[in-house]
Amino acid sequence: MPRFAANLSMLFTEMDFLDRFAAAAEAGFTGVEYLFPYDHPAEEIKARLDANQLTQVLFNLPAGDWAGGERGIAILPERAEEFRAGVDQAIAYAKVLGNTQVNCLAG
Repeated sequence: MPRFAANLSMLFTEMDFLDRFAAAAEAGFTGVEYLFPYDHPAEEIKARLDANQLTQVLFNLPAGDWAGGERGIAILPERAEEFRAGVDQAIAYAKVLGNTQVNCLAG
């Protein structure tokens, strides 16, 4: 049986990001994913997950300057330290949110 996660970066965009968790639960989803959680404290996101009985499925490592067109920095040797710091940040978020998967956009 397939299981689908609501991508909160793409769905319910008429709402503020943190309000999308309730919308996903109301639409029948049990899992969520999104591009990046880093604009919000992990504990705030975790509270939304718990309040709506949702599972965090996936999010991306920091990918550089997304608004400026970057789509990952893992491929750039001169940004290795920034990439490593992003891995650490993603792991810290994943530990709070309870997910076991993160996605790396290589660039």
